[in-house]
Amino acid sequence: MSFMFKPYPYVDPQALNTPKLPPELRNSVTAGNRAVGKKLFEAAPEHGVVVLDGYVGAQFDRLIKRIEEAAAGKKVRKFDVSCAYKDSDELEKMLAETLPEDRVIDPILLFGKSIHREIESLFDPERVEALRRELAKAKQTAGLVILYGCGSACAALHDCADVTAFLDVTPLSATTRVQAGRVRALGDAKERPLPYLFRRLYYYDYEIMMLHRKDLIARGDVDFYIDSNQEDNLKLLPLAAFRELLEIQTGYPFRCTPVYLEGVWGGFFVKNLRSLPSDMRNCAWVFDMIPNEVSIQIKVGGHTLNIPFSTFFKAEGERLMGKESVERFGHVFPIRFNYDDTYGGSGNMSIQVHPPRAYNQEHFGEPFQQDESYYVVKTAGSKTYLGLQDDCDVEEFYRCIDRAEKEHIPFDHDRYVNSFPSEQGDQYLIPGGTIHASGRNQVVLEIGSYTIGSYTFKLYDYLRSDLDGNPRPIHSIHGKNVLVTDRRRSRIDGVLRPKPVTVRQGDSWKEEIVGEHDLIYFSLRRLSFEHDIADDTNGKFHVLVLVEGDEVLICSKSDPTHCYHQKHMDMVVVPASMGEYEIINLGKTPCRVTKTMLK
Repeated sequence: MSFMFKPYPYVDPQALNTPKLPPELRNSVTAGNRAVGKKLFEAAPEHGVVVLDGYVGAQFDRLIKRIEEAAAGKKVRKFDVSCAYKDSDELEKMLAETLPEDRVIDPILLFGKSIHREIESLFDPERVEALRRELAKAKQTAGLVILYGCGSACAALHDCADVTAFLDVTPLSATTRVQAGRVRALGDAKERPLPYLFRRLYYYDYEIMMLHRKDLIARGDVDFYIDSNQEDNLKLLPLAAFRELLEIQTGYPFRCTPVYLEGVWGGFFVKNLRSLPSDMRNCAWVFDMIPNEVSIQIKVGGHTLNIPFSTFFKAEGERLMGKESVERFGHVFPIRFNYDDTYGGSGNMSIQVHPPRAYNQEHFGEPFQQDESYYVVKTAGSKTYLGLQDDCDVEEFYRCIDRAEKEHIPFDHDRYVNSFPSEQGDQYLIPGGTIHASGRNQVVLEIGSYTIGSYTFKLYDYLRSDLDGNPRPIHSIHGKNVLVTDRRRSRIDGVLRPKPVTVRQGDSWKEEIVGEHDLIYFSLRRLSFEHDIADDTNGKFHVLVLVEGDEVLICSKSDPTHCYHQKHMDMVVVPASMGEYEIINLGKTPCRVTKTMLK
């Protein structure tokens, strides 16, 4: 599952991308609900059908009202596509395997099972045919027909449309609307508690709608793309202009828009560094580049579009990620990046473990393992937990875990779990099955493999409650099932805490491999330089993080105007299609940049 239950509702204005755009593209945005409604009405023929599809969380009512105003008294018929969905009970039965209910192994029903389904699984074929007949009849008598709702531009209904628009929503906007009680699961007639709703959305609704959105854009089955994150200020682009915008952006280094989350052990380093809102209690997680949960802001003329990153990488797979990545992993961005900030916080992160590939496939239907890594960006006398102590009695450790979970009896985790004193620049590798945690008073850059959910099995969490006073869930059965008990200090030092290896160097620069492992499919590098350093994507995307230094310029060697000014701790993606590029130090002290790429 994800930590996106309660993201802080803040769109960071500093994460802005400003590619050079041709004048016609800069002027292609129609902004404002009234103007967008008029545009859609004018695009439809007399007695035409306007289809408004959209991602989970899209709100259609205000736009429909503006289209009706533009119709100026003509008869308008409206149809909600949900009338063609399967019954709520039928959907619930269909998803029973996806959303198992076993409170022994999963006490608060956090995890699910990823089972590939497409948008057609949402619909009842007979009801679709009935809706088609109703649309045909309405088209004969009404001045305008509007079909709206998630999936309304599906293949079975697409030929009914004269004009089609897709209202996109970023994960942050969708989540805040869910929190506000404004979103139900597709086709679900029942009132659901938020944990159930989020689990259902992650394992079904979000997944089928991401695939549906990808297919619509790839086939050209929508006429207009609408950024609907600001409900009173919709922004519309013709599909051709939207595609051109994404293609141009793949020629530039870019930064995604982070999502910030408070947490019980949250710190203050990132909060202060990025001048986050003062009423944030702390900042525990920074989702700078969790692919399915962030967005990308792009300046287009006088407007800023906020586009889900998943819309971008599914539309621009090869140019963005490279042919090899798409062949190996499909149209997903296969590596995720975030910060864990305990600097000045109240304690350690939980003692935890993640599943290896076989367990992920069997229990959660995930195609990949959940491997991770920690790079220590900032520390103040902290420590990083990794592996077990050499003399750890595993059965005794398990008994302590069970007593803590069931009887709320604390224990000294340091007797069993190994730790290393943290130093800035340390790199730790965490293949699935490795027990680990980040200690208090540090910031770690966490880099991991792609999964839909976040399968964090907490073994011990110091008997803490969350910020709302609820006990933090423990998943000891899953955790004990996957824990690799022979990863102990004497066997992991130098292996999971490797020594850097220089692979190339010059007078005032060098590139090192700081972390590679047979079980992990990405390579962790570090670029150290005083003035500048050159590199080449060679058809693979790179993700760069400025971990030491104030500011650098990342620019294409063939066209230096294709660039991004990167500040300390910013994460920047260099698309596979960029080829040769260089990083120029704009500050007064030497720089270090981590570089992550597929092996």
